[in-house]
Amino acid sequence: MTKSPVLILGARSDIGLAVAHAYAAQGHPVQLAARNAGSLETQKTDLELRHSVPVTLHEFDALELEDHERFADALPELPGIAVSAIGFMGEQGESENSPAAAAQVLRSNFEGPASILAVLASRFEQRGSGTLVGISSVAGDRGRATNYVYGSAKAGFTAFLSGLRNRLARKGVHVVTVLPGFVATQMTEGMDLPEKLTAQPEEVARAITDATAKQKSVVYVRPVWRLIMLIIRNIPEGVFKKMSI
Repeated sequence: MTKSPVLILGARSDIGLAVAHAYAAQGHPVQLAARNAGSLETQKTDLELRHSVPVTLHEFDALELEDHERFADALPELPGIAVSAIGFMGEQGESENSPAAAAQVLRSNFEGPASILAVLASRFEQRGSGTLVGISSVAGDRGRATNYVYGSAKAGFTAFLSGLRNRLARKGVHVVTVLPGFVATQMTEGMDLPEKLTAQPEEVARAITDATAKQKSVVYVRPVWRLIMLIIRNIPEGVFKKMSI
């Protein structure tokens, strides 16, 4: 049985490439979408040789909103699954002092991913099938002084995915929200991350393929994060204001 293509948005990222390998290993053709997509030729060849599936490269910039319709229309085939691995953490201190820096974080984590998933959602809805996966963050569960610009963008994206899931639930289209917690990637390189709370990109990829297969809606990659964020969300505001977490 021929499997439908999987589109990876933000395919240059460690998580994006891990997700591509996970689906390719299951026999899915893969569409890699990223800025400067031509530089992914080595990764394309690796996927094709290792998994014996066709792989195509597609130029894509999440922040070029006016190009998202054209991008979707230019795909060789509408994917069965689309995964948004788009993201940019930025620096909290810089975001606090530079509106431009803050805007880049907000646009990269909310506006851009929401825009392209909205475009794909309409096409999936018209077809009556498909799965949309958005990688958000536990940082969006409650604003914290250490990363509230990034966290607020992820909070918006999480809410967007929830609404999209509600809208498409009776249209044959499933929407998955993935909340990884800490992940050992280039984006977090140099950070002192607790080992027991830090996932590898391949672990995130497995969680995503499992979620799409089982039609899960909200996935904490490491279940302990569900408990951690439940506690953080329920700390009284008077106490929370005095904390540095």
